Amino acid sequence: MKPTVRPEPQSAPAPPSDPASDRTRERRTPLWSRRPAVGPQQAAALLAAAVAVLVCCAADAVARSYPFGPRTRNVSDLGNQYVPFHAHLWDLLHGRADGGLLVNWQSGFGSSFLPDLGTYLSSPFALLVVVFPRDEIDLAVYVITVLKTACAGAAMAWLLLALRPGRWWAAGLLGASYALCGWSVLTAAVNPMWLDGLVALPLLCLVGEWALNGRRPVLGTLIVAVAWIANFYTAYMATLGAGLVLALRLWLSGLPPRRRIAAASRAGLSTVLGIGLAAPLVAVVYFGTRHAHPGRVTQFRPLATAYLLAHLLPTSYSFSSPAVYVGTAALLLALALPFHRAVPRRVRAGWTLLVVAVTLSMRWEPTHLVWHAFATPQGSAYRQTFVLCGLLVISAWTALSYGPPDLRALGAAAGLLALITAVAAGSAPARHSFTLPIALLAALAALAGLALLGRADGGWGMDGRLCTALAAALLLGGQIGEATATSAVATRARVTHMDNHVPWGARQQTQSEAIAGADDWPRYRTEPGREQTVGNDPMEVGGQGAQYYSSLTSDVLSRTLTALGDGWTSRGRNVQSLDNAVTDALFSVGARVHSPPDPHQTRFPQDGSRTTVTRQQAPPLVTVRPSGAGTHGGRTDVLAFGPSPYRNQELLLGTRVYTVPRLTVRTGDGTVPDRSDDWRPGRRLEALPDATAARQPTITARCRAGSEVYLWAPYFSGTARLADASVHGPNGRFRSDYPVTMIASMQRLGRVPASGQLRIDLAPDRPSLVPDGAVGCLDTGRLRTAVERLKATGATEVTVSDGTVRARLPAGSRGIAVVAAPRIAGWRCATGDGAAVPARDYHGLIAVPLDGSSTSLTCTFHPPGLRLGTAVGGVALLGLALLGALTAVRGRRAAARSTTTRPPARAGARPAL
Repeated sequence: MKPTVRPEPQSAPAPPSDPASDRTRERRTPLWSRRPAVGPQQAAALLAAAVAVLVCCAADAVARSYPFGPRTRNVSDLGNQYVPFHAHLWDLLHGRADGGLLVNWQSGFGSSFLPDLGTYLSSPFALLVVVFPRDEIDLAVYVITVLKTACAGAAMAWLLLALRPGRWWAAGLLGASYALCGWSVLTAAVNPMWLDGLVALPLLCLVGEWALNGRRPVLGTLIVAVAWIANFYTAYMATLGAGLVLALRLWLSGLPPRRRIAAASRAGLSTVLGIGLAAPLVAVVYFGTRHAHPGRVTQFRPLATAYLLAHLLPTSYSFSSPAVYVGTAALLLALALPFHRAVPRRVRAGWTLLVVAVTLSMRWEPTHLVWHAFATPQGSAYRQTFVLCGLLVISAWTALSYGPPDLRALGAAAGLLALITAVAAGSAPARHSFTLPIALLAALAALAGLALLGRADGGWGMDGRLCTALAAALLLGGQIGEATATSAVATRARVTHMDNHVPWGARQQTQSEAIAGADDWPRYRTEPGREQTVGNDPMEVGGQGAQYYSSLTSDVLSRTLTALGDGWTSRGRNVQSLDNAVTDALFSVGARVHSPPDPHQTRFPQDGSRTTVTRQQAPPLVTVRPSGAGTHGGRTDVLAFGPSPYRNQELLLGTRVYTVPRLTVRTGDGTVPDRSDDWRPGRRLEALPDATAARQPTITARCRAGSEVYLWAPYFSGTARLADASVHGPNGRFRSDYPVTMIASMQRLGRVPASGQLRIDLAPDRPSLVPDGAVGCLDTGRLRTAVERLKATGATEVTVSDGTVRARLPAGSRGIAVVAAPRIAGWRCATGDGAAVPARDYHGLIAVPLDGSSTSLTCTFHPPGLRLGTAVGGVALLGLALLGALTAVRGRRAAARSTTTRPPARAGARPAL
């Protein structure tokens, strides 16, 4: 018996639409329930970006921080490194910098710039500095920081809706939660290059989604490349995090093993090709770290559990802790996920276990090292925290996308949050009087909003729309309030606990104008001066000096300048200016700026001095020394230096110009202090915060009358004054906290009186040490003679263009041509028409042997790793081209197959759009 086939019922034609009725219905539909005109993903991204910008600006206004108040935001490395580097980028883009992409001639007497570019300035956002005035460089960095934060929120909101459909406004709020996570507002806000990793994580997860679905392989590869170019350090962490997300998505996909392997292979290919495209920059940065001064070595110590949990709460703050705050609503949703019965059990278990595993990986040293590329970081120790914040937000969206958690799941989440708060309440990050009240208010708002959202899903009519409106208002208002408070607390706490620097103002403008008036590079260098404003004054205010602060400060620069009596901070990575007549001659410094102490730094009182410029005769940038005067072939070697910086300066100069007298050190009561009991030879001094002139320790010695007195005391902290000198000037100030981070620079104190007997009064402000041979008396007449000789035999003409130095030498020049620049890896030199060979080393400076047959010298700089990176990048570009061609061919074949197999259209049927 044949089954009866019933004809399908014909639906009645829809009545014609009334435009007026449609407009009325649209007006009655509330915004939170209306489909956005720009598409849900675009609307969510815009909402996340808007909330992020609003909170960033509101928090700084509440904290009265720049640019909304008088409090500076240039704390620590933001003021010392990142703002000056952006200022140098501004100069490069406007053609005003001394140097180019290869060599920065303004810092460290000539430093490799491409590794710094890849570390601090390779983000596409950094190019925005070009549209700001030079004296608004601080505002430019602030705008870039806020813009990166907004883009991170937009990217996360876009990703969430790509993972699972749901309410667009909820995705926008969770995207903002990610952008305003604790790591972002506490740590990355003053390390703006790390914010590129915050943007990269959701984008790389999106690349994984495309690989899972076999879509956009070329675009995915380009996103990986841009992420690794923007900041390879955090991009590495983001790549690890995106790989974990993809692995979980593959496990939850239910695909057969063959298709899972294919998807993983597509993702791996995009990642490898993308990193390959970034290789020209990444390789240069890698080799730059190999040649950098090692800096401080830190030991990993896992953080106490209470500290970790405390950072889940709003307004918690402590330096070098994993700031895992993501907002109370997002945290509640993530905590509710394991108990949300509408979510498949496999999905609940997968995301929960992934969050727990990443959290535990931050507390175990081997996995902690994996996150940080197998090197324990200096400073902030939990730089991978943004990955955990991203996973928490994705887990929260996973819970919400299956529908709001029921009261059972919300109750369990509230109980866990209460337990977290109880455990964290006694820890230092949560000890603010306002932390617990704000956390309680935020929890109440989030719980009420999520409960109302659950009721809206179960109700109909006006009641459901009203509940949705109230839920959205509570969640949005609570998030803005707690995030603003958290960011404001962090902004104020940073200024209190970290060294800080004022933005561009009258002091920097005066220095810049003084330098511009004296500058005549490359005929001679103009030093910005000893009294620094930030750690990179030459890049901020101009000139060409010794001062340089970077994670990539070369080892040869730090060791050479230290041997010559220079001081440093950051364990040798922030070398300072050395105000010394001999080193000025060695490095062709013809003008030097002298500024009063920075009034923002209150360690020493103001002395009433003004910004002045002194000039002196200086040899050319390229000089000629006798043969066999201490060169080392093809390598950098400063081991020939001895313990005395005065003798080391003479070694480089080639002439004896100092008298290093026997000295006597006495305490305030006239006794000889004890000798040091460690490897540093010298006399120990105790701190005398209330010292008077009668009780001050003293140094006495005899020198030739009229010679200049210098004091080299790298482990002395306080002030030193030459007795009977009318003005001791600003150079009597020493700063050292050895062995923590800094040692003091050699200082000029004045001239020896006619009696030949000199006395130096000391006022140590902490336990200090005066080394043997601390005093040097400079014979300025002998120095002038040495300078005249170097000028007479040195280059007659020197030109400098980015990574190339050309010099015209006197006919018949024999011996060694010495370029007054550190012999960093990458320099190659040639004389005449000869082939370029690796430059030799003259006690840390560039050296080239001369045989008398050539009158020209050319040295060129090639950053180590650039050739290798370019080769890898070329191969990756070829691979990308092949991938694009293969994708296009497959697309055309698929389109042809769909055309030939498509059934004929029925008469009167409309074509599919």
